[in-house]
Amino acid sequence: MHSVEQSPLGKSTEYVSQYAPELLYPIPRAPKWAELGLDGQGLPFRGVDIWTCYELSWLLPSGKPVVAIGEFAIPADSPNILESKSVKLYLNSLNQSAFATLAEVEAVLVRDLSAAAGGTVGVSLVSLDDWAARGVQRPDGQCVDELDISLDRYAHPQADLLSVGGARDSQRFYSHLLKSNCPVTGQPDWGTVVIEYEEGLALEAASLLRYLVAFRQHADFHEQCVERIYVDLWRLLKPAKLTVFARYVRRGGLDINPYRSSDAIQPAAERYVRQ
Repeated sequence: MHSVEQSPLGKSTEYVSQYAPELLYPIPRAPKWAELGLDGQGLPFRGVDIWTCYELSWLLPSGKPVVAIGEFAIPADSPNILESKSVKLYLNSLNQSAFATLAEVEAVLVRDLSAAAGGTVGVSLVSLDDWAARGVQRPDGQCVDELDISLDRYAHPQADLLSVGGARDSQRFYSHLLKSNCPVTGQPDWGTVVIEYEEGLALEAASLLRYLVAFRQHADFHEQCVERIYVDLWRLLKPAKLTVFARYVRRGGLDINPYRSSDAIQPAAERYVRQ
């Protein structure tokens, strides 16, 4: 089992510029699932971790460099998450490696990332022009950030911060105030989170803001933060449907965007203002 403490995070690392798939460092999901009272056989969600990779380049056989934006979709039920610095190091190991076609690069990425995650990873390479054409979107729903409330809990998100009304309701909320810390380096991770549910107990918006702000000094990876939000809301609201989706600000040329839902629908390819 790979431990977080043994990962490349927080360590001085020499960059390798020739293809080196062994740099990828998987971390098992199971221990964090166990903290939430989950096991890999009966997860209450489906989903995917969408990685956007901005530092992706390789050589053509002529020696000419190519750049692209990479989008990776790692299944939420795969046995492992991938440690972000190891992915950065792995991607940079392609810099001086030659590939004849785009399809060849995609095939290599699918093979290596899937082997590390323990599940089939989807890979899409996007040109810079096509990426720019997507533009920046604004989340749909009610933003809770402007609510005028007092806050004083920042160390750990707890479900008792959430409150509901008696009626059943359907809502879509979002917030740009999600912040947590890397559990290894302590560096801040900033994100926008979108929460949508149908036919659940009516979630009070002010309590949701208190709960999200309580992540501010909490230490967990992006995927684990989103799963904690999902599980706490699923247990409290008892909805017919629930989706929690976060887009995080890029760090080290990568942004990681976990999507968890009771439905099999996958998220649209959206970029918010800080992506």
